[in-house]
Amino acid sequence: MWRAAADCAGPAARVLPRPGERVAVVGCGTSWFVAMSYAAMREQRGLGVTDAFAGSEYPPGREYDRVVAISRSGTTTEIIELLSALAGQRTTLITAVGDGPAASVAAEVVELPFADERSVVQTRFATSTLALLRAGLGDDIDELARQAERALLEPVDDLLDAEQVTFIGRGAAVGISCEAALKTREAAQFWAEAYPAMDYRHGPIAIAQSGRLVWSFGETPDGLAAEIARTGARFVHHDLDPLAGLVVAQRFAVALARRRGLDPDRPRSLTRSVILA
Repeated sequence: MWRAAADCAGPAARVLPRPGERVAVVGCGTSWFVAMSYAAMREQRGLGVTDAFAGSEYPPGREYDRVVAISRSGTTTEIIELLSALAGQRTTLITAVGDGPAASVAAEVVELPFADERSVVQTRFATSTLALLRAGLGDDIDELARQAERALLEPVDDLLDAEQVTFIGRGAAVGISCEAALKTREAAQFWAEAYPAMDYRHGPIAIAQSGRLVWSFGETPDGLAAEIARTGARFVHHDLDPLAGLVVAQRFAVALARRRGLDPDRPRSLTRSVILA
């Protein structure tokens, strides 16, 4: 999926953010966390101001050169309403469904139909979208895909007895951490939280204790692993790019759901898309 997404980056280059553009990236739920990760990465590389917003929280009146909206189904109410309100401006929709209602109101559409999925819970569309966006930044997606193949082999069974998990990261990994926590909550109805790694010391570490996990994506701040160890919590870290590391967390969520007798693809109270009357 990631390699296929990277192949789309070249043809889509004219409608993806260009160096120097002032960009907003919007989405709901998982798509918002993908937006957060991409926005942090683009800004860290000095490619232009990049803000990420939940679809309902886009600031009216703020000017951008381009607004990128992410919606797997293309039916999410907040995204359709926002793109409609931005008619006449440079908007790009990244979606798995190119003939959905959101596509009809976006100025440009990048379709990833091969990354669509039957599950209510997003996994492959989200990571494929981030692979597409990172390919647009010049990242080596083939190397990321090789890391994802390694992630499929990482053991998770020894983590399943935990009673709670907190995901942490810095920069682009903050969005990844939020997405990992969301997957764990959605698929397994399990207590999961997420924080910027540096901010974790400012309160959240108080819940760390024996029987709980603190799971770090990317580079961990100096001394934090030792602080976590002193609480009795288990520190979890994989030597992988955070995007590939997310695959391990997805597998953890699925395995945890199955152990709890749940269907990870069809969580309670959730639908594939939020469509408001």
